[in-house]
Amino acid sequence: MAGFLPPGFSDRRGSNMNCRDDLSLNMLGAGGPMIVNQRMDKMAQPRPRGPPTPSMSTPAPEFDQQQPTGSPPPPPTPAASPGPANAQLDWSDSTDDEDFFLAHVRHYFRASSGARRNRVLADLLNMCTTQQLSFVHQFVSPLLKKDPFTSLPDELCLRILSFIDDPQVLARASQVSRRWRDLLSDDVTWKNLCVKHNYGRRLSEVSYGMPTYATSRPGALPLSDPEYTNQSFPGTSAGPSGSHGISRSLGGSSSGGGRPILRSYKSHFKQRYLVESAWKTGGHNASRTITQDGRVVTSLHLTPKYIVVALDNAKIHIFDRTGNALRTLQGHVMGVWAMVPWEDILVSGGCDRDVRVWDMTNGTCLHTLRGHTSTVRCLKMSDANTAISGSRDTTLRVWDIRQGVCRNVLVGHQASVRCLEIKGDIVVSGSYDATAKIWSISEGRCLHTLSGHFSQIYAIAFDGQRVVTGSLDTSVRVWDAHTGEPIAVLQGHTSLVGQLQLRGNTLVTGGSDGSVRVWSLEKMCPIHRLAAHDNSVTSLQFDDTRVVSGGSDGRVKVWDVKTGHLVRELITAESVWRVVFEDEKCVAVANRGSRVTMEVCITIPTCFTVSNSLRYGRFRRPRMLITTGQPLYLSR
Repeated sequence: MAGFLPPGFSDRRGSNMNCRDDLSLNMLGAGGPMIVNQRMDKMAQPRPRGPPTPSMSTPAPEFDQQQPTGSPPPPPTPAASPGPANAQLDWSDSTDDEDFFLAHVRHYFRASSGARRNRVLADLLNMCTTQQLSFVHQFVSPLLKKDPFTSLPDELCLRILSFIDDPQVLARASQVSRRWRDLLSDDVTWKNLCVKHNYGRRLSEVSYGMPTYATSRPGALPLSDPEYTNQSFPGTSAGPSGSHGISRSLGGSSSGGGRPILRSYKSHFKQRYLVESAWKTGGHNASRTITQDGRVVTSLHLTPKYIVVALDNAKIHIFDRTGNALRTLQGHVMGVWAMVPWEDILVSGGCDRDVRVWDMTNGTCLHTLRGHTSTVRCLKMSDANTAISGSRDTTLRVWDIRQGVCRNVLVGHQASVRCLEIKGDIVVSGSYDATAKIWSISEGRCLHTLSGHFSQIYAIAFDGQRVVTGSLDTSVRVWDAHTGEPIAVLQGHTSLVGQLQLRGNTLVTGGSDGSVRVWSLEKMCPIHRLAAHDNSVTSLQFDDTRVVSGGSDGRVKVWDVKTGHLVRELITAESVWRVVFEDEKCVAVANRGSRVTMEVCITIPTCFTVSNSLRYGRFRRPRMLITTGQPLYLSR
């Protein structure tokens, strides 16, 4: 204690000045001379302080010297605390120092080189906790994302988009930016999507009264691109006229004058997508009573302009496509059991053995063709001038319906001719004599006789290469149309096979056992076995998407042709006579009590809802427009 001398105020002041010099040097080296000078000037300003603490070397007071020599010296008198008069209040906020520090850090970081920046960041991140690093990750991740479509050429962008097959994803993607919207307006993307969803034909908007949609990009494919048009949907009972009629209904009527207006692939996809959605859940059923006496419905056809129903009471009823009655054709004196439409011409035959040619626009009978000696059981047309009839008198007759004369008689069957199909110049017929025959129309002779069934043939299908027959012996047989040789025997039904439709390599059959079977003609094996109805399958039709079946149990069911799953039940009645459909419309004739009714299911969306639903990326309920002009919202 004797050698210790505490530093005086002057010494402490000198040390502070040395610290100031060191701080000045350090701050100048950091690259901020102006800010540092201001800080040092602030530090150099005088601060309020109390009186100086007396040094240990100050002479002691007089009374201390008079104390005895052996007593210890008294402690030094403490310095007086600064009073309120000498104190100066500091009203500055603590955030001022933080703002000054952050501004200095930003200035330093901005002036630093890349290597120094990396070093600073590495040191800061090493000091962060897990929670702080998570915050950094959430902040940095969006900054690292980059829109590839802004730098890639259009060709690569369209190639990337071609791998997306979900239209809802594309609809939402169009909301990302203008660049994405422009890319998704290109018709190439929607053409690829149409291919993936098997939306083969671009439907004409003439038949729906919709405006045309122009492509928004100059590089889009022309709407008349011929490489993307599939064949028309064939009907089970419409024959060639049905397929031509369907294509005409989608491309505008031939009598309308002018070429059909084709839509862009984008607008076509929108319309087809919403129609498919309405088939699954939605639609509007309009019911019409045909007769009150519960007659037998023998034939049903859906054409571009008409719905035609034939009954066993010798009457033929004609309706427009919405189910409104137009006229009734009367001339047959007995039940009508066969008919076939072609544009505005209808050819019918029945138990009175006559074949009649009608003009459906005014209901007049143009010709009455006589020659058969028994009931006319089946009718088909090969072109606008030629009709072929099959009868219970075992013969087929070729008619010129324009001249009203018989051109040829095909003789060869030993029993009633039950069914026939036409492809070009070839007609195939199935008979109750358990054989099928292949005929040349122009030559009027039999080319091949197909023998193999053990009982009557009730149904036949023909695509130009193969003949398929269904029989009472429960089997389905496939034949080579060129050689007449059998290809395969398809077994599985347990009763009469009375319904057949062939489309490409897919065959769908329906039997009196209530089952519907989907077959692959490539592997000659069943794809799906559908327990469709509790009683006989009375009507059957399918396309690339769905199978529609009607049965004696009074139900009309829709099936997914790819999975075999039941999509929905369209109609529930006492019994169903016939069912036909095309794209947006399904027509069924059924018994309800003592009445025969016609049910028309319509699934046509308006162009406005179709456009808006994809424009904003939300598939709202499709809005339907029926003939009354009233909007109808489909349920989900």
